[in-house]
Amino acid sequence: MFKKVLVANRGEIAVRVIRTLHEMGIAAVAVYSEADRAALHVRMADEAWPIGPAPARESYLDMDKVLDAAKKSGAEAIHPGYGFLSENPEFADACTRAGVVFIGPPASAMRAMGSKPAARALMSAAGVPIVPGAQPGTIDELMVAAERVGYPVMLKAASGGGGKGMRFVDRPEDLAAAFERAQSEALKSFGDATVYLEKAIVRPRHVEIQVLGDQQGNLLHVFDRDCSVQRRHQKVVEEAPSPAVSAELVKRMGEVAVRGAKAVGYFSAGTFEFLLGENGEFYFLEMNTRLQVEHPVTELITGLDLVREMVRVAHGQALGFGQEDIVRRGHAIECRVYAEDPSSGFLPSPGRIEKLRLPGGPGVRDDGGAYAGCEISSYYDPLISKLSVWAPDRPRAVAKMSRALREYVVTGIRTNLAFHQRLMAHPAFIAGDYDTGFIDRYRDELVGYPEIAPDDAEAWAVATALAASRLEGNVSAPAEQGGARGPSPWVMAERGRWS
Repeated sequence: MFKKVLVANRGEIAVRVIRTLHEMGIAAVAVYSEADRAALHVRMADEAWPIGPAPARESYLDMDKVLDAAKKSGAEAIHPGYGFLSENPEFADACTRAGVVFIGPPASAMRAMGSKPAARALMSAAGVPIVPGAQPGTIDELMVAAERVGYPVMLKAASGGGGKGMRFVDRPEDLAAAFERAQSEALKSFGDATVYLEKAIVRPRHVEIQVLGDQQGNLLHVFDRDCSVQRRHQKVVEEAPSPAVSAELVKRMGEVAVRGAKAVGYFSAGTFEFLLGENGEFYFLEMNTRLQVEHPVTELITGLDLVREMVRVAHGQALGFGQEDIVRRGHAIECRVYAEDPSSGFLPSPGRIEKLRLPGGPGVRDDGGAYAGCEISSYYDPLISKLSVWAPDRPRAVAKMSRALREYVVTGIRTNLAFHQRLMAHPAFIAGDYDTGFIDRYRDELVGYPEIAPDDAEAWAVATALAASRLEGNVSAPAEQGGARGPSPWVMAERGRWS
């Protein structure tokens, strides 16, 4: 087994990988930008190397600097986490040339699945169902393609993700302008203006299948996750198993995902993402050739450590278990805790965390990268942690998450904790009746702050007292920013409702 592994990432995912490395008896090497000198992953690693200024392109995305740190530290392998260099085939090739093992899939598989139009064609040939679509080069070709597949349609960046370069169009007269905007955003975000068109699936669920394979040709699926609760096309809450998918459908989707992964010679951990229509039909969306943010819910229902398996596979070891050996038990939910303001369109809210109290108890897991006094930087994704829970069934998992969210305290910055509390209390979510448009559909109920009567003297007194205490530093304020029953007086004071 490897003796030393470099983690080419930051924040909570770097911390999460370091923990597994330590459990395996492997020394962990951290890299850090100037903004992350005091970050938690730096403190937890056995050694840490600086790799440049705060901007990611000058540090975490600089392949030469990362590889130089690996060489100087004597690391035998590199785990990329997710984001940054994790799906960059050039980096995987550079690792090979440098004599360092890349803990992830082969570069050939990343290239095959990196272009969405190319991946669609490849998956279609492998028998994976895909959404009807086309890759038009001109406005005229776009118009013809849209008429052929039928409105509404989605325009998507060929080389990107995370909602960048994506437009929903339901009228022919809006298509040309949306195409130009999508191209411009795609070029700005990914350096590639290529945009393709797909038939829009109305009220779809976003269901994904975890796959795992070794270099001996063994490949299997590790069940499903539902990632439909999204804002700006980015996931916020994930759960496993999906409340909308039967065991028989999971089996079918799993078999399709394995077939697709085998078609590109895949090994390591990866994820097939599907759109699930209201009629029960599912369509290939994309493959993420890396570890997913939401992997904890899969680990909680199966008992697997996916990072451990990735390290073992990269070392050349076989999985050691087959499809029939993986059993799922209970239900898991993950909430992404962000430094952001849901009431302002989920805008990032960077700053210094004053106080941090994490929830605990049976079945509660927090994958975090922050601590009291640390800075949530404006240079990177504002994710504070991934809060996950496990329970024997979904109703108890929802109740456990609600309780854990109420215990979670963060002060000094705004967070989306209140949003998550309200979501867990929403009747539609409790019933499992949601799709990718859930947040937009119930926005006022999930992120709005109801007005309080101005003559409510008691509420006014409490709010002003709390606000004054906070300014004087005498009170540790509740950080939930309002619970499922409505915002606290603390929140209303901060929102300026009573001022």
